[in-house]
Amino acid sequence: MDLLKRKPTRLKEYDYSTPGAYFITICTNQKLHLFGEIANNVMQLNDLGEIVNQEILKIEAHYQNIRIDKYIIMPNHIHMIIVILETEGINPFPTIKYDIPNVVGKFKAGVSRIVGNAFMHSVKKSIWQSSYNDHIIRGEKDYQKIWEYIDTNPLKWESDCFYND
Repeated sequence: MDLLKRKPTRLKEYDYSTPGAYFITICTNQKLHLFGEIANNVMQLNDLGEIVNQEILKIEAHYQNIRIDKYIIMPNHIHMIIVILETEGINPFPTIKYDIPNVVGKFKAGVSRIVGNAFMHSVKKSIWQSSYNDHIIRGEKDYQKIWEYIDTNPLKWESDCFYND
């Protein structure tokens, strides 16, 4: 039996612990609308969306060299700008890898752990798609464009590539 080969989502040979800014998009499993709804061009979080929000706010407390510069929780996905700061002298546990896959993985696991079985009936397996999208932000112009995209995401919801009824 041939298994479907998944397209690699990370940039080959890139070290995702490199200081810099990263644009991350994490989608729900089957792109189900789990986190709330857009009403009057504003995202209204439901209980699960509030849990996701609280877990995003905890990321910086878990990682001394990580800053969440901007984020938006949408009905079926999250956009974040994650910044990795210089780590020299701030990582007391050098065997722990402070990188994007680690941060995203622990965030997704943390939300799933808190939610437990409460929402599993609606998603069958997991809240999250197994992977996520990333973009290495290259320069101020790229950063500003992504910041604006996050800011205006609820305004453009019905034309968003993640929108589905």
